[in-house]
Amino acid sequence: MKIKKLFIKNFRILSDFQIDLEDEISLVIGKNNSGKTSILTVLDKFLNQSEKNSFSIEDFNLSFKQQLQILIEDSTELSEEEYLKCYNGISLRILVLYNNTDSFINIQKLMLDLDPENNHIVLGFDYYLSYKNYLGIRKDLAQYRHRENVKKAEAEACEPPKKYNVKGFSEFFKLHYQKYFETKKKSIFYDKTSKKIIEDNYILIEDLKTSDFISFKYISARRDVTNKETDKTLSLQTSKIYERKENDENEAKKIDDFHDTIINTDEELSKIYKVFFEDIIEKIKSLGGIRENESVLSVLSTLQSRELLKGNTTVYYKHELSDLPEHYNGLGYLNLISMIFEIEIKKYEFQRSLLEAPADINLLFIEEPEAHTHPQMQYVFIKNIRTIVGDKISKKIKNVDNTEFEICRSLQTIISTHSSHIVADSDFDEIKYLKKTDTITSRNLKDLKKLYDAAGKQYHFLKQYLTISRAEIFFADKAILIEGDTERILLPTIMKKIDINSSQYDKENKIIPLLSQNISIIEVGAYSEIFELFIDFIGIKTLIITDLDSTRKVKKLNKNDKEITKGEACRVAVGDNYANPALKFFLNNKTLEELKSLILKDKCLIKTDNKWVPNENGTVCITYQTDYEGYTARSFEDSFLAIPKNKNLVISKIDNFKGIKNPRHFDDKNKDSYDLANECINKKTHFALDILYHSNDDYSNWEIPGYIKEGLLWLKEN
Repeated sequence: MKIKKLFIKNFRILSDFQIDLEDEISLVIGKNNSGKTSILTVLDKFLNQSEKNSFSIEDFNLSFKQQLQILIEDSTELSEEEYLKCYNGISLRILVLYNNTDSFINIQKLMLDLDPENNHIVLGFDYYLSYKNYLGIRKDLAQYRHRENVKKAEAEACEPPKKYNVKGFSEFFKLHYQKYFETKKKSIFYDKTSKKIIEDNYILIEDLKTSDFISFKYISARRDVTNKETDKTLSLQTSKIYERKENDENEAKKIDDFHDTIINTDEELSKIYKVFFEDIIEKIKSLGGIRENESVLSVLSTLQSRELLKGNTTVYYKHELSDLPEHYNGLGYLNLISMIFEIEIKKYEFQRSLLEAPADINLLFIEEPEAHTHPQMQYVFIKNIRTIVGDKISKKIKNVDNTEFEICRSLQTIISTHSSHIVADSDFDEIKYLKKTDTITSRNLKDLKKLYDAAGKQYHFLKQYLTISRAEIFFADKAILIEGDTERILLPTIMKKIDINSSQYDKENKIIPLLSQNISIIEVGAYSEIFELFIDFIGIKTLIITDLDSTRKVKKLNKNDKEITKGEACRVAVGDNYANPALKFFLNNKTLEELKSLILKDKCLIKTDNKWVPNENGTVCITYQTDYEGYTARSFEDSFLAIPKNKNLVISKIDNFKGIKNPRHFDDKNKDSYDLANECINKKTHFALDILYHSNDDYSNWEIPGYIKEGLLWLKEN
């Protein structure tokens, strides 16, 4: 029995949200404030209902609250039939898939379909405004408004008049919403043909003990682990583990041995206490009030197993030849060990008390395991998590005839994270990407494979590249795809230079500097078109910086002395084609002449009907070398040296530029920037480092090539 899908409505940032769950582990990723914690919280509030975790005013989705206000304040009162067509509350729907091997003891009470092929159950939870309470809140709000108007009139009638701010819906709702909203749980019909939940076909299950069917536990990101000397988090966790093991019959022999040892220790300690406290007891006797052989005082040892562990155990770790206490360990190790302890505690809690069977479904949520851990510990965690949570929740139960049978339940785990290190070593098929636009949506990364397969593209390359090298793009707000090392080395400095030059403008117009934005820079070589499905899938604003790579047809002899026509690199001015697959793909095979004439808005793109088409408000922009004073360069180096200021910088430092060869060519007036880029750049990465090394403090002694600058200024805008 497994949870296949969660549906959440009107809870915090999750207005109309659904997410698929995997059978074992679901890795939920996304940027900050994309709803990861909200999923945990709504599960806890509905499945572990208590006074402590009841719904607060902040739990209502803002848009829902506005719609509710309009509905309540509307002068026209809805009939019950009309009202029930609107849903007015926070809801959770849990789609469960079961099979014939599962126990039907609990689920038979939830079944609404006798069709044996329909093996789905939908458990529904609502925190809602009923029609009766809708009528009540309208009436009470009107009375509240009347009282507020009276207060205002009384204040204005005072001498001198007083100012009174009339309170409205927001204040009333905040004070009184709990009076009108109530909780309801039900089993709802699932139509297997349409794969839809039929909301108006349900039965109430208020008398059903939900925890028998679904048990939900979580490990919060706010863990109490520190490496202060006074901290004994791990040691206290050992006592919790003991509490869980104490009633486990599989541990009976160990527990008996422990109790025997405590009893023996009690006897020995009592003998010592008798001698130790003898003089004090005698003094008490001498004070009077105690007759001979009446109310004889004694101090006995009464060790309690749980308290003994809680106060008197310290977890040590081996370091060379010494045993060191837990707080000597690094915080990363402490957090990792504490999480493992906590998971074990939760697994014992899933087993439940001595006479109770584990729930049919056991769901564990681990929130941000990366908290307090360095990257290596994050790798260790995600690599080994299956061995920790993969065990069955098993327990031996006795029948009325005293015979034993074993119950085994699976554990489903949700892990939320914004750690690129955890994503890098995870299974791509388990990832659920939370995409934030006007609303929050969840997308399965395994669905991306279907898109790549349908397009005949190399999903394996993308998956391998992202998981090994660039998983941080999942958590970025924007991305820059670049070709190679030159751009990778220079781009952070170029972004800083743009920020310096536009700092006053940014401040006046409240624009966030480039280096303060959450931008991921990814080196993709000549493969940016392979990333296009992925870019569209995650939907973040993306700048592609590439080269024009102009070519011309030339006739050459092959090794068999046969004449062939081949494309050869050349100046843009004499070229008739270009060798850049990204430009061909994103700009729909435009000719070289057409590319040269495009302005920025023509290079901004959106995807429509599986094609990238120009759109001024597009989320993808591709930039390449553009005209500079009548000259169009072919490469970065060509465009950099075409700017007189940049060329003069190189000439002034020519003896110290490690990336330059043939320095005499810079004095040759017949050599243009294309020649200098081809004949004088010894190594592109060294040339890029030379530019950085010889920059002045504010980078004002060189200029940014126009195509890079216009792309970054586009990206900088929201």
